[in-house]
Amino acid sequence: MKHLIVSLLCLMMSSFCFAQQKTLDDYLQVAVKNSPLLKDLNNQILSAQLDSVRIKAGLKPQVTAGSAGLYAPVIHGYGYSQPITNGQTLNALLSVNKSFISNNYLNAQYAGIGFQRDSLRNNIKLSEQDLRRTIAAQYIAAYGSLQQVKFNKEVVTLLSSEEDLLKKLTRNNVYHQSDYLTFLVTLKQAQLQLSQATLQYKTDHATLNYLAGVTDTTVTEIQKPTLQRAITADKTNSIFFRQYALDSLRLLNTRKLIDYSYKPQIKAFADGGYNSDLTALYYKHFGTSVGFSLTVPIYDGGQRKLSYKKLSLQEESRKNYKSFFAQQYSQQIIQLNQQIDGYDNLIADINTQFKYSETLIKVDTKLLQTGDLRMADLILAINNYLTIRNLLTQNTISRLLLINQLNYWNR
Repeated sequence: MKHLIVSLLCLMMSSFCFAQQKTLDDYLQVAVKNSPLLKDLNNQILSAQLDSVRIKAGLKPQVTAGSAGLYAPVIHGYGYSQPITNGQTLNALLSVNKSFISNNYLNAQYAGIGFQRDSLRNNIKLSEQDLRRTIAAQYIAAYGSLQQVKFNKEVVTLLSSEEDLLKKLTRNNVYHQSDYLTFLVTLKQAQLQLSQATLQYKTDHATLNYLAGVTDTTVTEIQKPTLQRAITADKTNSIFFRQYALDSLRLLNTRKLIDYSYKPQIKAFADGGYNSDLTALYYKHFGTSVGFSLTVPIYDGGQRKLSYKKLSLQEESRKNYKSFFAQQYSQQIIQLNQQIDGYDNLIADINTQFKYSETLIKVDTKLLQTGDLRMADLILAINNYLTIRNLLTQNTISRLLLINQLNYWNR
């Protein structure tokens, strides 16, 4: 009986220790590194940078070379009109074209690409934030399953270590046969619960590896997640509101591009080479030419005003979405903080109840030494103790999930 008392005291004072191998940060780093979405978005940023270079290249003189030949025979008076076709022609030209645009128009084009890159960078932050929330939530779930394994292993170890002693006491008529059978039923039930909890932890652990892109199938111990409630940030600086600001700037820049597209455009060109109808003095038909073109928009049927109207509608939609999201955002932050506060109070009450359960077990162990305690009462006290610990863990996990959700919005 001394062994049972010692085991009960150890149960109250400590839990089994396992070698901790992986942390939440480990999984977050691997998930971010393996994410194909984040890699794709980074490649899109590089592609947008190439667009800026492409615009600069388009402003340089464009040089092309080309050649064409024509032969239109007239047979017995039948054939194409000679004044039109000249019978035969041959040319080989080198052409140079150059477009002239204002620096303001060029800067507006660069700004459009810049807004595209900023949007992609913000999408990277949003995608990374989504990934971190998902990984953290699964990690917390796996940690909760691990705690279930540890709690069930505690009770199995406790009951298994005292089975032989209880069998001897039953043979000496200290306890009834029914007490021993009740003990065995409790032990077998605890073993089944341990097997179920172990299977659940393996499943949650495998899911965590799957989400993080980890191919290792080894089940390892994970440490307790260290999540602190983030201080509510200024929502105007939040990545969730950043996109609305970028969309507003993008629409303003689009309006500038529309205005610039209606300004006069001038192009210059030059060519040189051989161009001849292969008639007399064909060997002298080498030459060059220069010229320019000027385009001045005068009337477009009202398309410019329609483009403005479309931009106005997009801006109105942007404001509506932002206003609605701002209300949801504020409400979400308030609700999460209230729920976390509620769990803080509940966990405090559970800790108080936990102390009562500890006191009850201490009293029961003293009564057990004098033979004044029924085995059913002792088993009930142990089960109540573990139930309270399990309840404490469940509410702690729920609180961590809420903190994870709160931290997701506070960036």
